[in-house]
Amino acid sequence: MSNSAVSENKAATEKKSIKFIITRQDQPDSAPYTEEFELEYRPNMNVISALMEIRRNPVNTKGEKTTPITWEMNCLEEVCGACSMVINGKPRQSCTALVDKLEQPIRLEPMRTFPVVRDLQVDRSRMFDSLKKVKAWIPIDGTYDLGPGPRMPEKKRQWAYELSKCMTCGVCLEACPNVNSKSDFIGPAPLSQVRLFNAHPTGAMNKSERLETLMGDGGLEGCGNSQNCVQSCPKGIPLTTSIAALNRDTNLQAFRNFFGSDRT
Repeated sequence: MSNSAVSENKAATEKKSIKFIITRQDQPDSAPYTEEFELEYRPNMNVISALMEIRRNPVNTKGEKTTPITWEMNCLEEVCGACSMVINGKPRQSCTALVDKLEQPIRLEPMRTFPVVRDLQVDRSRMFDSLKKVKAWIPIDGTYDLGPGPRMPEKKRQWAYELSKCMTCGVCLEACPNVNSKSDFIGPAPLSQVRLFNAHPTGAMNKSERLETLMGDGGLEGCGNSQNCVQSCPKGIPLTTSIAALNRDTNLQAFRNFFGSDRT
């Protein structure tokens, strides 16, 4: 038998495996623990496909039958933001985390900025409540046809489109050291959305209200300018640019509040 044939047979018998160390938590008030799993390697695997494999056959490295891993997912193409978790110490989307590009063993943990529901699933209500607080929507009443909306200058539309890519994944809040259980800071994503909706010709009707919200508790004063948010955002949204612009806008709003203004 030739050397190449021997090598092929050896490669066929030696199956490459992937090791996962997953932080688990049975209930919101129970203590977290780790559990290890080992899977047979397949090309082009991502973290989600590995979790699906474990769910089909939940047996750990000790050979013990265990409960399936709980996590969130939806679109599987980095659009919905649901599958955020901490992978090898960094918050990111698990659908775009390719196994081939991750250091082994692969460690999966839930985002600790948010309350853990179970295993890798978290409750992101804190972020959604902050979006409600800053009125992150365009206030148009009625279901009838209003006709074409007001036009935006192309230069403004271009940077506003970048802000609209936010998928409320929570990664920037997890990366921010100022967002934690001891702070009421709303975090980078809601701040950036204030800039987005204030830029809209119709959304600008509530501009002063949004800015005054940011001037209160949990607003801009909670930002420590660590810039972790902009470095971790999976969509590359210029979050720190928005925060800087909002600092200027809130200062102007403070002057208007003090001296008075007839400008809308």
